[in-house]
Amino acid sequence: MVRSRLFSVVCGLILGCSAAVAQSSPMGGFAPAGLSTEFQSVNQISATQDAALARWIDGFKARARREGISDTTLNRAFRGVKYDASVIAKDRHQSEFTKQIWDYLDSAASPVRVKNGVAAMRKHASTLNAIEAKYGVDKHVVAAIWGLESAYGATRGDVPVIQALATLAYDGRRGRFFEAQLIAALQILQSGDTSPSNMKGSWAGAMGHTQFIPTSFLAFAVDGTGDGKRDIWSNDPTDALASTAAYLARHGWTKGQPWGVEVRLPAGFDYSLAKRDTKRAPADWGKLGVRGTDGKVVPNYGRGAILLPAGASGAAFMIFDNFAVIERYNKADAYVIGVGHLSDRLNGGAPIQASWPRGYQPLSFNEKKQMQRILKRKGFLDDKVDGLIGPNTVNAIRDFQRSIGITQDGYPSQVLLKHLK
Repeated sequence: MVRSRLFSVVCGLILGCSAAVAQSSPMGGFAPAGLSTEFQSVNQISATQDAALARWIDGFKARARREGISDTTLNRAFRGVKYDASVIAKDRHQSEFTKQIWDYLDSAASPVRVKNGVAAMRKHASTLNAIEAKYGVDKHVVAAIWGLESAYGATRGDVPVIQALATLAYDGRRGRFFEAQLIAALQILQSGDTSPSNMKGSWAGAMGHTQFIPTSFLAFAVDGTGDGKRDIWSNDPTDALASTAAYLARHGWTKGQPWGVEVRLPAGFDYSLAKRDTKRAPADWGKLGVRGTDGKVVPNYGRGAILLPAGASGAAFMIFDNFAVIERYNKADAYVIGVGHLSDRLNGGAPIQASWPRGYQPLSFNEKKQMQRILKRKGFLDDKVDGLIGPNTVNAIRDFQRSIGITQDGYPSQVLLKHLK
């Protein structure tokens, strides 16, 4: 509990210091007396945490040695590493607010991102063509992941990865996960793929053009340039793009199959069929009146499911197996649709045709928990109340909607909450 409050304590002390620092001495400088208490307290807290982290690292090194990490690697990696309060602050204060799908897609496939993506694909055309030929993964999808993860390499992250992971592992909230990432990062350094000073990324340890976490890097990263290193941090994105294609290929990418296509549902459509586990051939969906935006039955890309990311009031998509492959990169539906739609736009595709229920007031985090509590009390939900809308909550919403005879789109909304109340 002391560590979890450190950042707010430090910030409070720093803000408290500002007035004292501004007090001038008779000689025109800053009065030492004004610094004597608050800054000493901040420095003491910082020194205490640095010392505690150093002790933790000493214990961790023994565990790392058992994993085959050499003393040379450990000494290089941990030289100058200190407790990073800003990393803990970001871990503690991740926003509970999630953008609505239409807001997310407005950003994911914004005109600027599409324009920059087209330019990036033109610049690296030979590389992307070679990667597509080797791995069988659509180059537009690889470029779209690149665009969402780092704005085509412009924002790769500048946080020292070893320091960030050590701080998070020591902190303990997700200690086991971050310790595993730290071991993997040390293995990367020991392999010679990069150096400690060059190993930078996000506050949580995601690295390079397409933001691989260390364990995924070890499992899936490849040497795209043939120089003997898997350098996803370089200004040259070849290794990162090849690694992303290799990742998708290893997770079952189907060559020539889209992630999904936008569709139009007929009047009177049975929304209980709009489930991830209800898959049918496009021709069978066509018999139920489901059509592409061109008014034709969707081509036979394989069995697909109907996805309604904004419920019955928004766009509908027929999604295929490649949707689940992209989902291995990031499980959020919004992310997968964002990658898919951006890839379509980079390939000359049109914007999403359906309208979204803009102006809709989403459920707050607490309202989502309230909704889950009521669903649980009424016997529709057999899961924890956590404010996160996963498949179990969606199915519980559908069951409740069915019980009162309203559209079974599984979508959490203010209207649904009113019905529950």
